[in-house]
This record gives sequence, C-alpha cells and structure tokens, in this order.
Amino acid sequence: MESQRKSSGEEDSSGERGSLHTWKGYSYSVTPERVLLSRPVLQAALGTRHGVLLVEGGQVYSFGEFPWKQSQVSVVGPLKPVLESALSGQRVVAVAAGSFHSGAVTEDGGVHMWGENSFGQCGLSSLTVVPNPTPVAVLDPDTSPPHTIRVLELACGEQHSLALSAQHEVWAWGSGCQLGLVTTIFPVWKPQKVEHLAGRHVLQVACGAFHSLALVRCLPPQEARRPLPDKCGQCNQLLYTMTDKEDHVIISDSHYCPLGVELLADGEAKLGPGRSPPLRLQSSPSEPLSSHTSASAPGPHPSITEHTDYERGRTVAQNGEVLTTTDSDISAAGTDSDRTVGGVGGAGSRNSPYPDQAVKEYLKKLSDTSLAEETVKMTIAGASFQPPADSLDLLTSDLIPGVMPVTTSSALNSLVSSCASAVVGRVVSTCEALSLKKRINYYYPGVGGVAGVPGGVPGGPAEERVRLEESMQGKKSCSTGDIREEEAEGLSRRLSLPGLLSQVSPRLLRRASRPRVRAVPLTPVGGLPEAGELLPSLQTEVWSWGRGEEGQLGHGDNLPRLQPLCIKCLSSKEVVLVAAGAHHSLALTAQSQVFSWGSNSSGQLGHMDCPTTIPRLAKLSEGIRVWDVGAGVQHTLLLADGDCYQPILYYSGQQVIEGAQDAPQDQTEGYSYTQQPVLLPFCMNLGYVSAVFAGGQSCVALADRNVMGFSASLHELATAERKFYCKLSSVKNHILRPLLDLESLSTALGPASTVMLQSLARCYSRLCHLTGQHSASLTANLRRRREVKSLVMLEHASIFLDTYNEYCCSVGNFLVMGGFQALAKPSLDFFGKCPELLQRLAESSEENIPLSDLLVTLFYLPMRHLHEYGRLLLKLGTCFEVSSVDYQKLQDGCSKFEALALHLKRRRKEAEYTYHFWKSFPGKMTDSLRKPHRRLICESSNKALTLQNSGRFSVNWFILFNDALVHAQFSTHHVFPLATLWVEPIPEENTGLYGLKLISPEETFTLLACSSMEKAKWLRSINQAVDQAMSGAGQRAEPPISRTASYTFYKDSRLKEATYEGRWLAGKPNGRGMVKWLDGRIYTGTFKNGLEDGFGDYVIPSKTLNLNDHYQGHWKEGKMHGIGTYKYATGELYEGSFQDNMRHGHGMLRSGTLNSSSPSVFIGQWVHDKKTGYGVFDDITRGEKYMGMWQDDQRQGTGVIVTQFGLYYEGAFNNNKMQGTGVLLSEDNTTYEGEFSEDWTLNGKGVLTMANGDYFEGSFTGEWGSGLKVTGSFFKPNLYDSDGDKGRAVKLGRLAVRPEEKWRAVFEECWMRLGCEAPGQGENQRAWENIAVALTTSRRRHRDGSEMNLSRTHNRTLGSLEFIPQQHVGPVTMEKYDRIRHSLIKACDMPLHPLGMLMETLVAVYRMTYVGVGANRRLLLQAVNEIMSYLARIFQLVRFLFPDLPEEGGAIPEPSSDPQDKKDSNCADTQLESPKPGRVVSSSALLLPVLLPRLYPPLFTLYALEKEREDDVYWECVLRLNKQPDMALLAFLGVQHKFWPVSVPVLGEKTEVVSSTKDACFASATETLQQISTTFTPSDKLQVIQLTFEEITKEVMSSLEDNFLWSMDDLFPVFLYVVLRARIRNLGSEVSLIEDLMDPCVQHGEHGIMFTTLKACYYQIQHEKTT
Repeated sequence: MESQRKSSGEEDSSGERGSLHTWKGYSYSVTPERVLLSRPVLQAALGTRHGVLLVEGGQVYSFGEFPWKQSQVSVVGPLKPVLESALSGQRVVAVAAGSFHSGAVTEDGGVHMWGENSFGQCGLSSLTVVPNPTPVAVLDPDTSPPHTIRVLELACGEQHSLALSAQHEVWAWGSGCQLGLVTTIFPVWKPQKVEHLAGRHVLQVACGAFHSLALVRCLPPQEARRPLPDKCGQCNQLLYTMTDKEDHVIISDSHYCPLGVELLADGEAKLGPGRSPPLRLQSSPSEPLSSHTSASAPGPHPSITEHTDYERGRTVAQNGEVLTTTDSDISAAGTDSDRTVGGVGGAGSRNSPYPDQAVKEYLKKLSDTSLAEETVKMTIAGASFQPPADSLDLLTSDLIPGVMPVTTSSALNSLVSSCASAVVGRVVSTCEALSLKKRINYYYPGVGGVAGVPGGVPGGPAEERVRLEESMQGKKSCSTGDIREEEAEGLSRRLSLPGLLSQVSPRLLRRASRPRVRAVPLTPVGGLPEAGELLPSLQTEVWSWGRGEEGQLGHGDNLPRLQPLCIKCLSSKEVVLVAAGAHHSLALTAQSQVFSWGSNSSGQLGHMDCPTTIPRLAKLSEGIRVWDVGAGVQHTLLLADGDCYQPILYYSGQQVIEGAQDAPQDQTEGYSYTQQPVLLPFCMNLGYVSAVFAGGQSCVALADRNVMGFSASLHELATAERKFYCKLSSVKNHILRPLLDLESLSTALGPASTVMLQSLARCYSRLCHLTGQHSASLTANLRRRREVKSLVMLEHASIFLDTYNEYCCSVGNFLVMGGFQALAKPSLDFFGKCPELLQRLAESSEENIPLSDLLVTLFYLPMRHLHEYGRLLLKLGTCFEVSSVDYQKLQDGCSKFEALALHLKRRRKEAEYTYHFWKSFPGKMTDSLRKPHRRLICESSNKALTLQNSGRFSVNWFILFNDALVHAQFSTHHVFPLATLWVEPIPEENTGLYGLKLISPEETFTLLACSSMEKAKWLRSINQAVDQAMSGAGQRAEPPISRTASYTFYKDSRLKEATYEGRWLAGKPNGRGMVKWLDGRIYTGTFKNGLEDGFGDYVIPSKTLNLNDHYQGHWKEGKMHGIGTYKYATGELYEGSFQDNMRHGHGMLRSGTLNSSSPSVFIGQWVHDKKTGYGVFDDITRGEKYMGMWQDDQRQGTGVIVTQFGLYYEGAFNNNKMQGTGVLLSEDNTTYEGEFSEDWTLNGKGVLTMANGDYFEGSFTGEWGSGLKVTGSFFKPNLYDSDGDKGRAVKLGRLAVRPEEKWRAVFEECWMRLGCEAPGQGENQRAWENIAVALTTSRRRHRDGSEMNLSRTHNRTLGSLEFIPQQHVGPVTMEKYDRIRHSLIKACDMPLHPLGMLMETLVAVYRMTYVGVGANRRLLLQAVNEIMSYLARIFQLVRFLFPDLPEEGGAIPEPSSDPQDKKDSNCADTQLESPKPGRVVSSSALLLPVLLPRLYPPLFTLYALEKEREDDVYWECVLRLNKQPDMALLAFLGVQHKFWPVSVPVLGEKTEVVSSTKDACFASATETLQQISTTFTPSDKLQVIQLTFEEITKEVMSSLEDNFLWSMDDLFPVFLYVVLRARIRNLGSEVSLIEDLMDPCVQHGEHGIMFTTLKACYYQIQHEKTT
C-alpha cells in the first residue's frame, strides 16, 4: 500500500491534473468538451471569440478566431489549441485576454502582447494588428536611464491593457478614460503609471470592455489618520457643516466648490478643455478628492449645502439658496428600465438645483454648442445620455457640472481626521441619543457610497423612503449606525468638531454626558503582525474607473470616471478577488459572498434588484460559499462549495442556444436569461474543479482527478476553513457585536469583567481575521499551485497555535471570573426567552439549556476546529509516501494541532472546575484570591491534608492553584507563590507518617496526608504545578531545585518588605539576583545561601543629601568583604579593601565634592574603618603631603612632610602633630635638627644650620618662618677651615619610615590572594590553584558584563595564564628561566592576576607619593630605596611560586649550546648584559624591566630635580663647545690625528672632512648614544653605551689595521667628543639612575668600565675650561 502512494508532485500527467473543460450557456443538454493537451493547464483567459491557455512548463496555446494572424490559420477550434511558438524559449507565468488581443507575462517580469492594436492596446506603435507575441517594454521614465518595471500580472479590456508591477503599482496603455491616466491624447502607446494609485499597494487588476477595477490593500492606520482639511482650498467654505435640530444633529459633508477644482499645495490648478485636474494621493477612501465637481456658473453663485433631515425625508428649497436633501441618497436610482443617467431619476427640471439658463450659459462657455445642448438635455430633463465614443473621454469631472458626483466621503471618516478631539465622546453619545437609531438599522451596515447630483426622487417621501431602504446606496455618515460601526470596526479615529460645540443643543450634551463603554475594534487594524506578508490581506478596497453607462463602476450613478475612485461600500467587506465582464463587475469576499453591479440585461448579476449601479449580493441558497468567479460578456460563472467538499458550478446570465451563437450581442432573440444563479448539473462529472474562467459567451473550468485522494483532501481542507470563517463571522456579527453595543452591558458586568469581555472580543476578532486570511490563502493555493509545501499552517504553525492559545486563555479567564453568568442577563434581554439563533450558532441540540452555558459552548466552539485541522492534515498525509518530506511535514503539523487541541481541552476543564469552586468558596476570600489567570488544581476540603503539630480545634485548608498554594484558616489565609515553593517527601520508615516537607523562603512546615496514595497525589500535583508555573511545561516529575523567581519577604528582619528577583536554591537566594528594599536600597549581584556573596552592586539613598551612596565590589556572607569601590553621597570616593562592611586593608580615599578637584587624598592602610599603618596623605588645599605612620585616623609614629613651598620635615608625630625629634629643611638648605611640639613649631634643644655652614646650637622656641627665640651658641666653622665639622650635613631618611615597612598591607593582600596567612607561609600548589580560580572567575564576571570590558590582548593573555605552568617545579635551567621571565611579564601586565594587581597598586601608590607636592628632591633617596624594597618583596613572591629559582646572586649554569644562539633566539627580551658562562639571578635583572617603565616618570623627575644645578653647568658647557666645527673640537679635546675621520658618508656618498664640517664625524655613534634617553632600565641604558663604543670602534677600524686595541687614553677623548655631540640634556640624572639601580654583578665587568667612562666624561665636561 505504502509503495503505491505518490506525492502530489507526481500527479503531473495531463489526465490527472489541470484538465480543461469548455462550454457555453446553462441548459441541461450542455456537455462540457474536454481540451486535450500534453501538459496540465495552469491558467486560461478568454476574449470575445478567442482564448489563451498557459500550461505547465510555461508554454502558451491559443484557440478561437484570430483575425490578426493574417497569413496563418485564423480560426482554431477550442479542442485543438495551437502553440504560440513566438514564446518558445520563454517561461510564461501568467496570461490575459482582452476582447480581441492577448498578453503574457514571463518569469523575469517581461510583457508580450499580440492581437488587435488599433487603439494601442498592445502597446506597440505604428501597428494596427500584432500577429505574434511581441515584447512590450514597461519603463519607468522617472529613473535615469529608464528602469525596466517587473510585471506580475496583466489584465486586458477591449481597447486597453493594465499591468500590475512587482512594486504593486498599476501601468496602463491603450485608449479611453478606463486607463485612469492624466491625458487627453489617445491612444497611449507606451505603458504609463496610473499616478492616482501610486503609493498604494494594489493586489489585483481586472478589465471590462471599457472599465477597470483594482483590488487595493487599505492604507495602514497612521496614513489613513492624516488630518484632512476642514475648508475648501478654493472657495474657503466649510467642507463639513452641522445643524442642531430639536433632538438631533445633522452633519453634512456635501460641499460643492463653485470654482470647480481645489488648489494644490503649490497653489497651481491648471484646467483646460478635456483635461483632468491635477491629482494627489487620496490618503483613505473617505478623503475627498482634490478635484471637486464644478457646481455653479462662473460668476458669484449661491453655495449649495446638503443636509439630512430625517424627519421630513424630502427636498426643501429655502429662499432658493440652501437646498436640504435626504441623507445623501440623492442619486437613488430608478429601475433599469428607466435607463436614467447616474441614477438621478426623471424628475425633470422642477427639482434641479440650478436655473436652466445658468447651466446653459456655463456649458456654452465650456464646450461647443452641440455638446452643451446634449448635456443640458441630459441634466435638465433626465433623458438617456448616450454620447458618441469620441466625446466620452472628454467628460471630465470639471467640465460638466451637476453630472459627476462629488467624491465626498462619509462624514465620520473625514471629520474624524480633521477635527479636535474635545467633543469626541459627546458627539458619539449624542448620536446614540438620537431618536433615529432604529431607522439606521434599516440601512445595510457599512455602505458609504458616493453622492450623485442633487435632484429629486420620484414618487414623494414615502416611495423615497422605501427606495432608500432597498438601495442601500449613498448612505452618509451622519447615520449613527455608521458612527458606531466605524468605531467598532477599529478604524481608531476620533470624532471631533472644531469650533462647532456651541451648535450642538445643550440638552443633547447633557444627555450625552453619561459614561459609556469604549467600543472594541472587531476588525484588527493591519491584521496579525506576525502573519505579515505570509497571508493575503483582508483589509481591502475596490477602486474603479472608466465608462459607467451601465453602472459598472459601482458608484451609484452611470457617469464615467477618469481617475480611480474607491467604491466605499465595499471597503469593509474583505474583498479578496475582483472580476470584470464586458459591462458588469464582480467582487468576491473572504466570507464567500459575491457582490455584483453593472449591466444586468441577461441576469448576469445573479439578482434582479435595482438599481444595479451599486454593489449588491448575488442571490444564492444558504450554505453556498463561492470561492472563484469568472465574468463574460453577458454571463457570470461561480465556483462554490455545496453540501459536500466537491466544488459545484453556478451560472447566471445569457442562455446560449445552439445555432444562435453568432447573433449580435445587442439582439436577444434566441437567448434567455437567469433570474438568479442556476446550478450546472454536469459539474460533479468534471472532478475537482480548481478554477473557472469566462469570456465572450464561453466558460472554462480547470479540474483535477482525485489521485490517491489528494485533490479531495486539499479541497476538503479549504472548504472546512471557508465554512469555519463564515461561522466565526456570523457569531461576530450576530452575537458579539450586538452584545458589545448593549448600553446595559457595563452595568451588568462591572468594570473588571467589561474589560475582560473587550479583551475576549479582541482575541476572537484576531482569530476570526486569521481564519479569514487563511481561508483566502488556501483558496488561492487551490486556484494556483495545489501544493502542500505552500500551506502556511505547516510552515508557520506558531501563528495559529499562538492565536488559539491566546483566545482560549481569554475565554477561560472570562469564565473563571463569572463573566458568562453575568452576561446571561443582558443576553436574555437582547435575544429573548428563546435564543434559537444562539442555539443554532452554538450547534446545541439540548433543550432548556441555561443561557450562560450556551454562551460558554458558543465561545469554546472554535477549539473544535483544531481537531479538524489535525484530521485533515492526517488525511492529506496518507496521499504521500512515508519517507517523503511532505509526509513528515503533514505529520508534524497534525501532531502540533492535535496536541494543542488536547491542551486547550484540558485548559477548558480547569477553567470550568475553578469556576464551580469559586461558586462554593466562602465569599470574603473569593474577592482577594479570585484572579482571571488563576486555576484550581486540587484542595483539601475532605481533610486529606493537615498541618503537623496544629491545634486540636484549628482548621487548615490547603488549596493548590496553578500559581500559588493557599493555606486558609478560620478567617485568614496565606499565599505561597509556587515559583518559590520546594516540596520534599519525608521518608515513612522513620516516622510512619505520610509527610511532605514544604520549604518557602521564610517558612518551612510539614503537611501530613491521610494515606500514601494521597501523599503521592499531592506531591505530584505540587511538583507539576511548580514546574508549570516556572517553565509553562509541567512535564517533569520534579521541578529543578535551582530556579529563577521573584519574591517579597514579609518576616525576615534584614529583608522585610524587600523584593528579591533572581536565582534560588532550596528556598534561599543563590546565584545572581537583585534585592530592592522599600527605603530605596538596591543590591544587584551574587548570593550564596541567602546572603550577598561574591561581586555585587549596592545603592543606599541618603535622605539628607538627596543622593545615593554606591558600593561596587566583593561581598562575603552578607557583608562587604574584599576589593571594592564606595562612592559616598558626600562626594567622597573610597577604592580598596573591605572587611565586615568596613574599610580594612589597603585603600584610597578621595575627599571633596568633585573628584577632579578633591581637596585631599589618602592612600594607605586601614584597620576597622580607620587609617592605621603606613599611608600617604595629600592635603591639596594646604599644599602638604604626609608620608608616614597612622593610628586611629591620626598621624602617629615616624613620617615625612613636604610642602609646595619646598619645606621638608622628617621625624616623630604624636596625636596628629609634629612632636618629638625631627629634621626640618627649607628650600635654601637651611636645616633644623631637634625637638618639635606642634606642626612647624620648634620647642626644645636643637641645631639650626645655615646654608653657608654656620650653625646655632641651643634651645629654640617659635613657629618656623615667623620668628624664632634662640638660647645657645653660634658657630662659624669655615673661619678655621677645619675639616672636622664638614660632616655636619644632615643625612636624610634616618627618621623616615623604613622602605620595607611601607605598603605592607598591599603585599599582605597579595599573599592572601595566593592563600598564605603570612608572607612565605603556604603551599605552592594551592597558590597556583588560587591564581587559576581568580582568573577564571574574573573572566566570567567580565563576560557577564558586571565589570569593565577587557581588551582583546588582555583576553588572549588571560587565556594563557589560566593554565598552571609546569616550570614552577624542578631545577631551573636557562630555558626554564626565560619561560619564567616571560610568564612574569604576562602576569604583571594582566590586572586580574594577583601579581598584576600588586603591580598596578604599587604603581598607583608610588605615583601618589612622588607626584605633585611629592616631587621634592629630598625624597630621591627614599624613592630609590622604595623601589629596591619592592624588588626584594616581589622577588620573595616569585621565589614562593617558583621555589627552585636560585636566591638573589645565585647562578644558573649556561647550557652547553652556544650562548650567543640562545641570546639571539630571545632577542626581543634578552637580558642586556654581555654573555657570560652562566647567569647570575638577581631581582633587578628579573623584575626591573617590568616595574621600572611604570615608575620611570616620577623617579626621573626626582633625579632631574636633584641634579638640576650640575646639569645646568654641564649643559651650558655642551652648548658652548658644540659651536665648534668637528676638526676644531677634535683638536680641542686632544683626539689623536690617526682617529680623525678623513671622509664621512653623507646621504650614502663619501664626503671629505674639511675644517668647516660640523656634526658629521662619528655621527652613527652619536645617534646611538642619544637613545639612552629613550630607555628605562639600567641594563638597557648600559647596552646603549656598549653599542656606542662598538660604533666608535667600527668607524676608527675602517682607517686602522685590524688588530688595533684601544687604550683608555686614546678612547676617552673620542668618547668625550661623542658625548658632547649627543647633546643629552639630563645626562647627570641618567648617570645617577644607572649608578643607583645598576645590578651589582655587572659593576666590575665590561659594562661597569664603559659606565665609568661615561661618568668621567660627564664630570670632565662640567669642569672643562673652554679658553
């Protein structure tokens, strides 16, 4: 069986798919003839006497009469079509046939035309006939070069053709006003864009003989809502007027502009004979066109205002000026036999709005006499108007006054957009209050036709009333039905009347002020957003233009239209297809109804109602749903659903009798006609008809055979959807809309339920709209592809599932809240005691069923359709092989819809169970616990569950809902949200009790079940409910113990009334989360076991300052602990370590309102929130910097102070004051050494030494700088030149803090990060693990974005550092030593690594100490010692991590390979000493390259300050000596002649050295030495000196023999020359830096000698006598 099934793609043989049947007429004797072709037919198009067929593969065949094929066969029978060979090689995708010409569209969007071309309908100039398909270029002239327009489909009339472009615009060519072009010159040979439809989305075009139709998607709401003008641009009169009658208001929009055309925005309105006015885009069907009808003589003329008077219902002339007519039904047409023009009626001149003479004169001016006379006859006497064809095109709306209708709109649509919103509610309520409400119900809802000319209606008021009610045409929006309907249709516009409030009677406004329910839009504006372009649009308009003698334009008159005009009464009808016969038009709606209008000479409209100038429904039996239409010259063919899902055919129009086929069309002998559509008896024999076509007198049907049941299944699916949509629409129109319109609704339901009913209505409307779109999509699929893969419900099932889910949810919510019960009373008032309509729609056969139950059944009815989807998809699936893709898709789709159906059925049961529960639940609690979304799962009213250890008389009732567990007692209840509820079964073997342990964030209690079965039931129910509440699935046996939820605490003292949102673990916050307290505090970060732990962000509002404190950093067990940043509301900022919510460890505090100008900064050690230990305090306001010991926020112990005025103090501090022994130096070297009692106050014994060496010794009192009292001796040692006292110079630093005591907290924190309690005490392996963990967690935190982002380089480095290296164990070789050095460089560069963090902190504290006021030359020695102390302490850390690294000064043996190679291989980072056997390990060699570049600026500044005087002397000498040319300088310095360069290279060429040569000798050596200023470490600087010597040697060797060796006497003058020419500004500072920080092991080697030479040069230059 399976192997026999085949996919639909295999049904391609001509006998099974796309077989063509053709016939004429509708008599019982007619038998369709089958056209045999080798391939399936995809599309057919019929002209008057010919037809065109498109077959699979893109080939085109023709049949019928071809008078244009001059030399070829001109007549071909329909059974033997001929191939259009001119199209071979092209893949055609669409064909079209006009009366006597044809067109084809190719796959690439090209157009080919052939046939009759006398009117330019083929778009090819200079040819009257086009025998074969010929390309026609559709070019956009607005682009340069002209861009080819891609065409989607064609439509052809008798003398014109239309093309729909891929941009959904319309292009036209040919002749006649049916082109819709702004032109009077015909034929139009080249395709031109129909500008009036530009900017709109056209979905389909159709052509009659002399008229055109377009199906257009409605504009989006925001475009449609554009405000409209409220005054005429030309005559400045109001476009809308409002008259207050006794008990109602008349609103009129019938403005006629006497000047004929409105000015455009630019003020131009050119109008010549026979020319259309300038046009602009109509923003909505309700907007008046810019060209208003000329309605008066040229001179001053009374304005004509149209009013509606419901009470009189007749025409009254007031003083011959203002003409009041009935509600826009002026043009109510007579019967067809009258053949009246425009439906004006033959009332004669007595009711004409214009004096005969005025019209005659005006027409005479406009046109020639004959035309004017003819027109006047037509206008005044109402005679039949049959103008000649050539004059027809000249009938513009501006040339013939009173003939063209005013294209006004329904007043609501216009007023809505143009008036202020102040009177909205009142006017709408006023309309409600009008006594006219009942009359409005007579009119067909939503018809908003276009008014014709003012004129009388025959038969007086009574006859006119009947005519109005029958015709349903021209209804203006002063009808309150229209106001209510349009508001409820969701057009979202507001009615307001600017400046006219006073015209509404006060009595009505008082009545209108009562509250009313906001209308719910029952048509979703814009459809479902997610459906997008997947489904056809239902919000459409039909636009028509061209000749209208037969009323085929549908505007309520027989007048031509030169421009497309919207048929407003079809705007809300959801038209999905339009078709045009020769002189009649058809529109097919999504609700499977057919509207028809135009010529009805043979009954082709499917009804015998009059007039036929507006769309009316074709009369079909109930239950017949039409889904395809075709229109011929005088007949209509309908394809419809009948009782079964095999399609049936209906025919209306001319009966064609054999032998009379060639009779002229205007003769009706031998022809009969239908009163309404008749069923064609042979339709069941054709198979499954998928499309019908009509043209001329012929009919064509395309049918498929039902292979493997595929066609039947596809048709059944589409039929079911069409039927379902009709059902939904019926419920919406007959039940939902009337209920929402009830005035008593809000009173009966109450505000909450009213809102829920409106929500239900919106969801229902969305579901209905989606179903309508889907039925249109399935129908289109039947007409075209008939494929499974194009079914939207398979590819985009989620759109359907979500819509059904949402709808079911809204129905359930309404049911749970008792909405249907409350809705029963207003429904009873409306539907009466016998709601047959409700019962029929709810498909309920039960008798005496309560009305509320009936409503529930009715609103749950759509859920049944999901089973239907599943069944039909399954049925379709049986047509395919199991292994095929289509089968899989259908199976998946089926299972999705079936699963949803079961799910929604369960949801309905839950809702009903909950509703019945609330009916029996005690009343007080119901109000607080009853919520729309809440559903009951189970409850313990049968004592199945009790609370352990509860009192004897206590009542404990447990109710499990889908979102909470409620514990109810006598009068109280407590709600436990399920998301934060954990349940654990208690083992029975220990206690013998059936217990469940429930854990919530603040309570843990035990429930006892009466049996193990009851226990299992409750455990399963609670677990499933919790899982459902969390994930929406409810499939797992146990919900996860870790979850995300929100909870507000009510007990916990620390968190009371705070809300936590984030991760939980077994009842405690655990993981990332956020807590918000009521007082405004917010913590965001990580939690552990219910407490803040890890990295977090904490904001604390300050009530007094109206600002926030803000902490960002690490936490431990609910307290700030670790590194963090605290911004105080006062403006202070602390960055550093915390412990137990206090500043503890190393940190920096900036004080002051603005950080940029903070008055003080402290950086140092804190203990329990106080400065204790070593720290640096920079008092910016006083210009002082303190570097020393602290205790309890006070300076205590030894310390140093420097000031911006150059004072320097070091010594003892006590109680924040200089107290005890100290040394004070001023800028000029005056020194005091002795006792101090206060800041800068001398008190006690001491020695005061002057700058010149004189000194006082004795007792001193007084403040420095303000007069000192001295008791003692004065000494002047240099009088006696004794050398004994020359050692009086004070040695600084003795009374300062020792370097190793500084920044202990910084190093201790680093050791703690490595897991050591004290420096050097810990496990090496644990330290490496701690590093890896720290890096990984930091990386994760950076990735989560809780801290600043890392650069890409840092990320790469971080990745390599996370791995624990292997080189930290085993003996250290040179190779391993280099690896250690590289990893140290990386670690120190990475701020997240403990060593990198240490390095960053040390750099910060160093700069903090020695920058600004700290840049004092007296501090140089301390600065150097501090660096040496850093090196020693970091080296201790490195040796802890790499225990096999030798101690300071230890050696690493050199490997046996050549050391030079080793050096080259690591040339980037090579140590800069000269290679030796083995290498000495030193902290400076290992760590200075990492540390010194970061500390270099402040350190070098201190050197420059210290050496300032010496460097100035040196520099002055350098500048003087450098004035000399090279030879003179060499001679002056005593360089031997043999070392003088003879020639020097200049720009690559050798140049002789002459006496004037300057800066040329030893130039390369000079440049090399200059690089000493660009290096940082002593080793790098020594390397530069070595290279300089090598450059000197190289230059000298070029003129001397190879075995030359330098002696110091020879070398020194040459090197001195190079040093002078190098002009190094701070050479003294460079020399001192090298000397102080140089590695001790190189002092006596080659580098040491070279450095000594440089030092000697520096001193030599200072003392050089230049005489």
